Amino acid sequence: MKRKCIKVPKKKGEPARRVLLGLDIFDNSLKIGSDETFLYLPLSREPVSEELKDLPLDSEMAEFDFEPIEKKPAPEDLLGFSPAYEVVGDIALLEDENLDAETALKIADALLRTQPNIKSVVKPLTPVIGEFRVREFEVIAGEPRTETIHREYGCRYKIDLSKAYFTPRLSTERSRILSRVKDGDTVVDMFAGVGPYSILLAKSKKPSKVVAIDKNPDAVRYLKENISLNSAKNIEAIEGDAREEAKRFAGTADHVIMNLPHSAYEFLDSAVLLTKSGGIIYYYGITPEDDLFESSIGLIREAAEKAGRKVEVLETRVVRSYAPHQYNICIEAKIL
Repeated sequence: MKRKCIKVPKKKGEPARRVLLGLDIFDNSLKIGSDETFLYLPLSREPVSEELKDLPLDSEMAEFDFEPIEKKPAPEDLLGFSPAYEVVGDIALLEDENLDAETALKIADALLRTQPNIKSVVKPLTPVIGEFRVREFEVIAGEPRTETIHREYGCRYKIDLSKAYFTPRLSTERSRILSRVKDGDTVVDMFAGVGPYSILLAKSKKPSKVVAIDKNPDAVRYLKENISLNSAKNIEAIEGDAREEAKRFAGTADHVIMNLPHSAYEFLDSAVLLTKSGGIIYYYGITPEDDLFESSIGLIREAAEKAGRKVEVLETRVVRSYAPHQYNICIEAKIL
């Protein structure tokens, strides 16, 4: 089957493969192609230009007719149904906190038997709760831990799922924000967590400064460790309340990231304060399907008007389904 790939001289194939694995875009379902001179490394998706900078200089995008690798059993082959889970590093996180113990154990067994990259299977015991946005977990099977290292777009994030919130499902969203940032911009991430937005942006070296704020001391501890792990230089990690820190950085931000979807509206006054004229707020919310954007836009306008400023809505977008009839949305608003 014809697929996009990286064409690389044979002697540089393994370094290139390691880069693609780190970016999580190497397609393991296809056999690596070759001819007398080159290897052809299959891609699971087309990379953005920023992701190719670590490949050997004589690599290039190409197409190749690949052969599929014989399919290994999948969890659904053993279970008779497709289990709902997401993978963070080498931990599989079951999505249904109401699963009975027997079903959860069957799913965990199937995942460990069919997915060699999974070393632990956990089930949430609570939804995201409290001011630090954390959940309680039970380890169902595998190694008894909730700490792992997750790889995404060439970055590594050390995270303990029970101490700081993290989801891989926003990886495309994080990359999209990166595409909006220009050289020399200043970015303030008001609810940075362990740093998936902030570190990706800082590591790109496009912003002159990234200010990463979070109130959760465990999240900030991992954030600082991840800054070091990724050798990110132009980033400041701050443990504190975003409202108070906004006063320190008032009027400095070209981009303000508000990824606190259940309660970001409570911080809109501070986000407006942070944003310089012409700067952009990325507002995330959880909204019902019959009022995806209008009420949230009204709240943004109200906060801007209170500060004597105006709003230009640049884009509205559904990021993902969150619950029945509820969606995680993003509004990009320029503050004038």
